[in-house]
Amino acid sequence: MTDSVVWVGVFTGATAVLASWVTTVGNARAAKVQAEASAQAEHRGRVREIRRAAYLDLMEQAHSTGQLYWRVGEAFFHLVDPTERLTHIQELRTELRSAFDPLMRCVRVIVLEGPAPAAEAAEALMRAAAETNSALARVSESGDPGSRELFGETHGAFRDRLEQFIGEARTAMVAS
Repeated sequence: MTDSVVWVGVFTGATAVLASWVTTVGNARAAKVQAEASAQAEHRGRVREIRRAAYLDLMEQAHSTGQLYWRVGEAFFHLVDPTERLTHIQELRTELRSAFDPLMRCVRVIVLEGPAPAAEAAEALMRAAAETNSALARVSESGDPGSRELFGETHGAFRDRLEQFIGEARTAMVAS
């Protein structure tokens, strides 16, 4: 009888040690999974905030550039003296050149941060701004009425690309 009591005691002790080991391993795995999930959630939150800031910066720069384009359009309607109009347009071109660098920087950040559809829309917006600036250069160099119409078309394309970018940015923010 003593042998069976000893064996029952050994078996019970071994079972307790094994159960403790299994519990410890399970708890360690659960803690690891929870830590990884928390790190991933924190990373997603940081990425979301970085993207949001980049999108807002680009929209702000595009808005500033768009205001300068509107001022060019106003010059056509409000300034009747061709020399005064040309001087005003050349001043606006200088301001636009200064506004283009921050716009380009914002686009580069978005290309880096992604996602691809928002990056492509940002690049399309930058190309539209470059085309509008080139059209404005033709206006100030030639004074040709056709160049004024081209500026109007490219300005419209710029506004359209801005709306497309805003749509892609919204979609990216909802998805993240």
